[in-house]
Parts: sequence; C-alpha cells; structure tokens
Amino acid sequence: MGSLALSRVEVLDQPAPSIVGEVARIAREQLAPLAAGIDDGTVYPAEVLRRFGVVGAWGSHVPHEGPADLRCAIQAMAAIGEVCGATAFMAWCQDTLVWYAANSTNLKLAKRFGDAFSTGRVLGGTGLSNPMKSFFGIEKLKLKGRKVDGGYIVRGALPWVSNLGPDHYFGTIFEREDDQGIAEGEPGTVMFLADCSDPAITLTPCKPFLAMDGTGTYGVQFRDAFVPDELILADPAGPFVKKIRAGFILLQAGMALGLIKDCINIMDEVDSPLGHINRYLPQQPVHFRDLAAELEAETMALARDPYNEEETYWRKVIALRLRAGEASVAAAHAAMLHCGARGYLKSHRAQRRMREAYFVAIVTPATKQLRKMLADS
Repeated sequence: MGSLALSRVEVLDQPAPSIVGEVARIAREQLAPLAAGIDDGTVYPAEVLRRFGVVGAWGSHVPHEGPADLRCAIQAMAAIGEVCGATAFMAWCQDTLVWYAANSTNLKLAKRFGDAFSTGRVLGGTGLSNPMKSFFGIEKLKLKGRKVDGGYIVRGALPWVSNLGPDHYFGTIFEREDDQGIAEGEPGTVMFLADCSDPAITLTPCKPFLAMDGTGTYGVQFRDAFVPDELILADPAGPFVKKIRAGFILLQAGMALGLIKDCINIMDEVDSPLGHINRYLPQQPVHFRDLAAELEAETMALARDPYNEEETYWRKVIALRLRAGEASVAAAHAAMLHCGARGYLKSHRAQRRMREAYFVAIVTPATKQLRKMLADS
C-alpha cells in the first residue's frame, strides 16, 4: 500500500508517454486477469483503479492556469480499454469526476477533493445521464431540491450510476423547487457531489446487464438527503455544464479507441489459421487500422482545446463521438465474423468485445441522442 502514497506533484511531473506506458503495463499485468470477472460481475477492480491513479491516469487533464488538455487522459483510457472495456468505462467515470471538481468555482470543494479524486484515493463517477438527456429535451430531471440553511434537501432517484461504492462520490444535478430557483419562468438547476456514505442516499444493485456487471453500477435513491453548500459544484448548473460538456463527451473516445484496437488484434490473431477464408469478408483489419488512425487523430486535435466555445467545435465533438460509437460496433462485429465459431465461445473475448461495443454505442449520449443533438444544432 505504500506505493499509493505518491504526492500529486510526483504524479503530475511524469511526462504523458510515461503515464500512458505505466497505465498500459498495469492493464496488461494486473487488469487482464480480472477482465472476465469484471464482465460477469464477480469483481469490482477498486485496487487496480487506485493504482492507475497513482501513476497519473486520473490527473493529467486537470486544467492549470486556464487551459486543459485531454489527450493523455484519453490515451490512458484507450490503453485500459484495449484490455477491458468495462474498466475503460470506469476510467471515464473517474475522469469525469475529476473534471467536475477541477472546473468548479467552489474553491473549498476543489481543494478538498481535487487531489483525492485525481490520485485515485477516492473513487467515484457521474450521474449526468438523466441531466444530459433533460438538457436536450429527452427526459425530465429526476432529482428535486429545495434550499435550506447551509445547503439543500434533495429527493428522487437515478436508475443507473456507475463506479460507485459505499465510500464513493459522484456528480449529478437536481432541479430547484423553491421560489428562488425560478428564473424567467424556468426552474433552476444545481450540480453537486453526492456522498454515497450518506445514510439518506441508498445504493441498490441493478438487474444483471448484458455485459460489464463489475462496474459498480447502482440505482441511487435520495431520501431527503442534505447536501451542504460545501458539496455544490455549480449553482446554477447550466453555464457549468456548457463549459464541461465537450470534455465529458470527448473523454468517452478513449473507450472506443481501446476497444477498436483490440478488435483489430483479434482479427490479426486468427489470420494464420483462418486468413485463407477470412479474406472473403468485406471488412479487413487494414480498414479498421485506417479508421482508428483517423478517429485518433481527430480526437487528439479536439482534445487540445476542450473549452472551445465555437458551435463548429461542438458539432465536431458530437460527430466524432457518433463515429466512434458506430466504429466500435462495426469493429467488434468484424472481429466476431473473423473468429467464426471460436469467437462464439463464452470464453473468447471476441463476444465480450461485441457486448462492450454495444455499450459504447448506447451510453449517454447514445447514438440516437447524438443524432438528435446534431439535428438540433
């Protein structure tokens, strides 16, 4: 455990290639043996997630003196995703939690949680699936809050929040019910950190998923939970969400890039025994290498400037995320066809990759939401 005591300065002083290389090493040596258990829900890899934090995986995208750069965070997530898509998703959850705290104007919150989140000492996730849908007219906000002395009282329930446990935190949004929260006829919104150790916040295990059951995903109920001012990320939430939304979506590209790369690896692995017949398939590894290179180049270009406020930039982020999800499904489909019957075995990772790929395509913002966002913008 002594190795987990690295200071934030030591972590951030590592150059990006060193961080990604160390993440890839830990993924190969420590995460790979756990992937099947994470997939079927018998393992939640808390210790490995913390080790990723020690080598800097969760801290590289913290903004310093204004600018922020997401490239290393995405590359590290891709290295994780090449081994386990479920853990790449948890990496995104942790990265977004860091992103929220790092961008909050609540300086007390940033000071209290910044290092804890970015070094992995404290783990957690994001409860923005419902709010992100609400901001684009798909759902209504499920959490309600009213102002009291020193904070808010919050009630309601979120059906799925991931990378959680009894000592974890996550960021989410409630709609204000009090009169002060009404502006121009519209209810106000507040973004906050939820403390899973609060007895008024209940975590309920979800029904089994198609894949990725070891992601610490729960239904979360707020029973008049008191949220102190010290845990408020942004009030009002709207301008804050606009600032962090591109980073929220861009970071997800790491899940897709890692998964696509391993699907290419799978196709390469069966080339020797099956290449003579696989050459008749319309999609070959070379096609996905070219596609992955295009997606990565575009991702890296956009990830340099996540605070860009231009509408053309925002449309590029949405379009990239849409392509990444669709490419993930296409690559996993091709890998299954290249493997043939051997890929149909439960023990073969090709079918795990197929199930993980569908998650990349449906996690918020899902393919259909992205298409709506493009149509509306």
